[in-house]
Amino acid sequence: MSQTLDSLSYGAQVGVVLPLLTAVVQKPAWSAKYKKVVAVVAALVAGVLTVAADGGWGQFQHGQLTAATFLGVLAASQTSYDLLWKPSKLAPWIEALTTRKTPQQAE
Repeated sequence: MSQTLDSLSYGAQVGVVLPLLTAVVQKPAWSAKYKKVVAVVAALVAGVLTVAADGGWGQFQHGQLTAATFLGVLAASQTSYDLLWKPSKLAPWIEALTTRKTPQQAE
């Protein structure tokens, strides 16, 4: 039980900052559906890295802990984006800041 809570905790910690990292890649002009796909894929990648960092690659043999970490990352990233980063305009600001402008847009 304690290991499951630790996995959820690590996943949640990573998930809270993940939307800010994802915002570096995403572009404001992308559709909401495409942004959601990118966010879910980023959460899965972050979940893999979190599991590996927590217990090494051998940790993947424990399906319940791996699933708990993935779900923790995904839930925390989506929730923190909706409740914290989007309303504060920080994630959208990072998206706009990291978007390359064409010469026509720069004028």
